[in-house]
Amino acid sequence: MSLLKTAFVWCLWLGLLELSYGARIRHYNFDVENMIKKPDCLEHVVMGINGQFPGPTITAQVGDTLAIALTNKLSTEGTVIHWHGIRQIDTPWADGTAAISQCAINPGETFHYRFKVDRPGTYFYHGHYGMQRAAGLYGSLIVNLPENQTEPFHYDGEFNLLLSDWWHTSSHEQEVGLSSAPMRWIGEPQSLLINGRGQFNCSLAAKYVNTTLPQCNFKGGEECAPQILHVEPKKTYRIRIASTTSLASLNLAISNHKLIVVETDGNYVHPFAVDDIDIYSGETYSILLTTDQDPNKNYWLSIGVRGRKPNTTQALTILNYKTISASVFPTSPPPVTPLWNDFERSKAFTKQIISKMGTPQPPKISHQKLLLLNTQNKIGDFTKWAINNVSLTLPVTPYLGSLKFKLKNTFDRKPPPRTYPIDYDIFKNPVNPNTTTGNGVYVFQLNEVVDVILQNANQLNGNGSEIHPWHLHGHDFWVLGYGEGKFKPGVDENKFNLTRAPLRNTAVIFPYGWTALRFKADNPGVWAFHCHIEPHLHMGMGVIFAEGVEKIGRVPPQALTCGATARFANNGH
Repeated sequence: MSLLKTAFVWCLWLGLLELSYGARIRHYNFDVENMIKKPDCLEHVVMGINGQFPGPTITAQVGDTLAIALTNKLSTEGTVIHWHGIRQIDTPWADGTAAISQCAINPGETFHYRFKVDRPGTYFYHGHYGMQRAAGLYGSLIVNLPENQTEPFHYDGEFNLLLSDWWHTSSHEQEVGLSSAPMRWIGEPQSLLINGRGQFNCSLAAKYVNTTLPQCNFKGGEECAPQILHVEPKKTYRIRIASTTSLASLNLAISNHKLIVVETDGNYVHPFAVDDIDIYSGETYSILLTTDQDPNKNYWLSIGVRGRKPNTTQALTILNYKTISASVFPTSPPPVTPLWNDFERSKAFTKQIISKMGTPQPPKISHQKLLLLNTQNKIGDFTKWAINNVSLTLPVTPYLGSLKFKLKNTFDRKPPPRTYPIDYDIFKNPVNPNTTTGNGVYVFQLNEVVDVILQNANQLNGNGSEIHPWHLHGHDFWVLGYGEGKFKPGVDENKFNLTRAPLRNTAVIFPYGWTALRFKADNPGVWAFHCHIEPHLHMGMGVIFAEGVEKIGRVPPQALTCGATARFANNGH
């Protein structure tokens, strides 16, 4: 048989094998570009995809392969897209992290992402270069079960809510301010958006709340008009929620309706009922809502700011019972967002999240432990965020290429500190306010079990400690517990939840507290672990993990066309 015929038969066999398992290759062409939109009824430049903001929703089934040709049509800057919550097993080069898993995609270039989605759940995607997420580069990614399988909960319909915050200053201006001496903080967002829509200069609930804003009066077709959720009475709906906020922690509530939490970060959890949910940047949820209220009324869905003193009005939309017109406003005020600094309420909600019975539980022991202290520091007159007094700066050459090809002098080979001084007082301003920059890597042996203790502390000046949601690429982790004050090694481990620990990819540390995580380093690659608040990451609040890099197969040359790896890409390695 000729070589051509052999290749044809081989491809045909692979195609039949793929179809036999019901999997598909889903092709997308994404053009990243700037465009003029009105996200909150005021005109601004927005970064979007294919003329859309937010970007197109990707819907797939477990086992599908996503083949996404991403073309950078920005005229002056690179770009990449991170597929948030997708573990990228066997495809670490497709994680979409500039300077970590790949080179930035230059203007005019096309990069081909290709990866498998292996688990059902609610995910999203977003820019991971500079502060492009703050510019609007994000969209939803939904992975359904195969058609012959059913979810462990019943629902009659489904909605998808992508939550974000919006500024009237550009992301470039924000970056420059954060990198200035003295630092110019970005301030609170001007608007909150639900599926890219908000209202800055009017209020949907002006007649019910104390506001100087006029009542919104949409005539139809306005791109900032809210997307209304149309429901039938006596039905159950799944509402998928993802937060891609740049800064804001949020609270979601629906008037008069209980919410049943069933999924977090692509993992099933033990169902529990609440009146509202807190959702931090990088987190996703699925909630079930039963339409058991008066069908002759409509109801508010509200989004408000938590964790920071808010200077941003609620985002609102309407839950419309189809038995009446969607134009009929609710008869009562929107739900009141809980006090921004009621952290005990936030902790009570978070601690209700435990794994669904049958979820894999954490190994009983770990092989390594990192104690990571989050602090605000100075380098000269520049303000930075640091981990164990090292503020992350990314190298020119992507870590993945440097480690795979054993390159020298591309980043600091000295590992970052694994802990912090035992006498550090987390309740006081830093005795030594100065920090250093670094780009070292925590390297783990393949399949090692690693504990990470995230420790919060007092801010640089004055009294206060911020919320930080931390996101791990390439893995899920078990959340073993939360604690108050300073973590006590040898004591606080006795409080760990080793029986019903939830699996997540994003976890919050509360002010002056600690959060304990455990994960298995079983996914060969180089992975970011960082605060998901965009300006904090920009100011250095992250670390880099690597494991099993020697097990990584071929990396597409186009992923490594910059820095010291360019010669390998040009040679076709």
